[in-house]
Amino acid sequence: MNLGISGRVAVVTGGSEGIGKASATILAEEGANVVILARTQSKLDAAVAEISSTAVGSIEAVSCDVSDQASVESAFGKVLERHGNVDLLVNNAGHGNANTFDALDQEMLDEDLHLKVHGAMYCSKQVLPGMRANRWGRIVNTTTAAGKAAGYSTLPTAMSRAAGIAMTKSMSKEYGVDGILVNTACIGSIRSAQNMHHAEAAVASGEVAATEEYYTKRCENVPVRRIGEAREAGDLIAFLASERASYISGTAVNMDGGAAPVV
Repeated sequence: MNLGISGRVAVVTGGSEGIGKASATILAEEGANVVILARTQSKLDAAVAEISSTAVGSIEAVSCDVSDQASVESAFGKVLERHGNVDLLVNNAGHGNANTFDALDQEMLDEDLHLKVHGAMYCSKQVLPGMRANRWGRIVNTTTAAGKAAGYSTLPTAMSRAAGIAMTKSMSKEYGVDGILVNTACIGSIRSAQNMHHAEAAVASGEVAATEEYYTKRCENVPVRRIGEAREAGDLIAFLASERASYISGTAVNMDGGAAPVV
């Protein structure tokens, strides 16, 4: 399917690994000119080299800590100076942070909110003026279904993702008149760099014998009985960021193999 985004400028945060890299890869394959943001330059350089092998559009990287407003303003200043505008924004920066309420403290909550909620706000504010002027834009926020229905020991991620879902819906109401569509992909268990770290730690601790056993255990409650692939999440995000999704806004789409207890 031609997503109709050839020549569009896309920024993907958390773009050096996992879902972000997969999303950037697909957008670049569809002809978008993609800029990936992340904190670690070496990981960014490796991702650019990998993505460029299949890219039709351009691919480049800018180091940025999205939880820091000054860093965001600096990074987007470089992007806007080079490209003039941003048409597609994927707010993907984040990581799993699942703890009990007993374990939750202010430092943990503040860090999670700054990265996932403040970061999405900072980045969105950088691109919205140009999207409004052009009367076309797409913003896709990565969240999880735990933001709709929190489970046991899912804090503070469930809290920050609930805020992200609420922000998505509110933004969609505000900016739809300007031709800007805002959606969120609620991602479940994915075979990503982050989950690989968890799998390797589980092997090292003796919890499981191999990484595949870890993944098997992770999907015991997933109706399709398998873990998702990063590219599958990237496919959904790229679709929501495309011309093909021109009448979809304010949605929170579960991409979790049917695991969520809510629609």
